[in-house]
Amino acid sequence: MTKKPNILFLMSDEHRADLSGYAGNDVIRTPILDNLAETGVVFRNAYTPSPICVPGRQCLMAGQLPTTCNCFSFWDDLTPNYMTFAKRFSQYAYSTVCSGKLHHHGSDQMQGWTQRIAADSNMAPQYIEGRIEEEFARYKPIAGTGKWSNQREVEEAGPKDGPCQRFDRNATNASLEFLEEYFKDSAYNRPGSHRPLLHKVSLLQPHYPFYGDEGLFNYYLDRVPLYRQQPCDHPILSLSQQNKPVDVSEENIRRATASYYSMTEKVDSHYGEVLSQLKNLGENLDEWIIVYTSDHGEMLGEHGIWEKTRFYEGSVRVPLIIRWPKGFDGGRVVDENVNLCDLFATLCDLAGIEVPEGLDSRSLVPLLKGQACQWQNETISQIGRGDSIHVMIKQDALKYQYYGEGIPEVLFDLEKDPDEMVNVAATPEYVKAMSAFRERLSELGHGPNADSGYKNAGY
Repeated sequence: MTKKPNILFLMSDEHRADLSGYAGNDVIRTPILDNLAETGVVFRNAYTPSPICVPGRQCLMAGQLPTTCNCFSFWDDLTPNYMTFAKRFSQYAYSTVCSGKLHHHGSDQMQGWTQRIAADSNMAPQYIEGRIEEEFARYKPIAGTGKWSNQREVEEAGPKDGPCQRFDRNATNASLEFLEEYFKDSAYNRPGSHRPLLHKVSLLQPHYPFYGDEGLFNYYLDRVPLYRQQPCDHPILSLSQQNKPVDVSEENIRRATASYYSMTEKVDSHYGEVLSQLKNLGENLDEWIIVYTSDHGEMLGEHGIWEKTRFYEGSVRVPLIIRWPKGFDGGRVVDENVNLCDLFATLCDLAGIEVPEGLDSRSLVPLLKGQACQWQNETISQIGRGDSIHVMIKQDALKYQYYGEGIPEVLFDLEKDPDEMVNVAATPEYVKAMSAFRERLSELGHGPNADSGYKNAGY
């Protein structure tokens, strides 16, 4: 029987989809990602199911939108023993090993992975069973600690070695050591490579704080473009993540942007180390399924906004490359709208594994192979819950956004307005489109006419 394919899943944090060489950015240096793109398939319109770290990552793992897996905000997590794609692959005898960030806050820190190395395991206090509330009430956060404001994040930007840099070095080195043992194990001669491997290398950069390697920072400082689109007057879209304005100098913006660029190049070099290690161990990378993506983007001051949590392209669109020369031809770009949720069904399909029921996940294999198919050219993203939920629905080039009753709806026509400067929701030309989007919103269980029977995206 033919052994199932090994899978390498590369993931960064907060990486804008347009900030890679293969995406047309002529300043950033990303030779590793560029090569993967040149020999793989690039999805130009890939979107996160939620533009914030935790739900974005858990929805990716579950193959479900926030409404389906009940993971909406930073402190949410999947319930223990959830059906993640790591769990599904482990059921089919895969060694499922993650080095780096998974961002679980709950009591199940594995969620289907059989091994975690250089992990960010960190269960939040609210998930501690039998916690003594009186004792927790005694210990309040120290004033001035915790998350910085967006203002300070930008003001502190510069050439420094910070926690993200250290974490990524550790995760990369742990991955290199693991691969050596898995494929060779020269000490005991007990390699594990008789079983197929799903190996995820999940790094923190280019997530803020905006710290960069000094040499790279100096290289980019006078080269980076600045994102100058003007803020809009929408009550939600005009706000940075912490709902506060950021008033910084052009020098601050340039330093933060240079740091972000330097972190992006550093991530690229880390992935190069992992690929080189596999080659040195005798692995033929053309036989591996290799995926690269990120959980969401970073606004970088575009429209006056920093960080994420917005449905602007800089925040909600993500890079996505899938490479497997043994399975399909590369060197192509796919323009259809897809979602990170779709990776669950896609990986199962590529590996010959039965897809579980109840997913908001579509196999991308027909798109990967360039086959004619009836693709529902839609992608969905959500943030918040209940009456405070925000929903994005993108169909073709039209991107609709709902922010709750009494708050103006938003519609961008990205074909005519790629910089998302003009809200055409109230324009007569788009009356029919707005009606269709409202109907779809209802089917998804949101809006004033919500269908209470909603179960999943209905693909």
